Amino acid sequence: MVHSIELIFDEGTEAAVRRIWAGLREAGIPSPAPAARPHCTLTVAQRIDESVDAALAGVLDRLPLPARLGATLVFGRSAGVLARLVVPSDELLALHREVHRLALPLLAPAALPHTAPGQWTPHVTLARRLAPETVTTALRIAGGPAEIVGEIVGLRRWEGESRTEHRLG
Repeated sequence: MVHSIELIFDEGTEAAVRRIWAGLREAGIPSPAPAARPHCTLTVAQRIDESVDAALAGVLDRLPLPARLGATLVFGRSAGVLARLVVPSDELLALHREVHRLALPLLAPAALPHTAPGQWTPHVTLARRLAPETVTTALRIAGGPAEIVGEIVGLRRWEGESRTEHRLG
C-alpha cells in the first residue's frame, strides 16, 4: 500500500462529496465507504518518512484556500476512476509545488510521476473500478451539483497499509 500527502476540505465540501458517494452506492456503483474522508492527493510514494510532517508545517500558513470542485472526470479505460476536478487555481498549484519540493527528499523510492508539478491533475475520487456499462449513470449522479464551492482547510499524511491518518497542523 502507498503513503500520500493529501488536502482535506471544510465540512460543507466533505458533506457534498459524501452525498455523491451515497448516491453512487445506492445505484450499485462502488464508491468509498462512508467512513472514508474526501480528499485531494498531492503526492504519493511507497513510503513517506514521518519527518515530512515537520517539513510541511510552514505550508499550513497558506490555508485555508478557496476550493471549487468542477467537472466530472473518468480516468482510465475499461475500469476507470470517477472523480471531480479540483479547479487548479494559481494558489493551489503553488501549494502543490511547495509540498512536492519539501516532501520529495522524504519519499521512498520516489513520488509517483503523475503527482509531479506539471503532471498532476487535482481531483477528488468518487468511485474506482467503474465498469463501462455504469458510466452514464455514474456521470449523472456525480455531476450534481455542477460546482461545489468550499475551502481546503488542512493537510494530512495517509499511511495506506495501516489506514492511518496523521493530520498536519
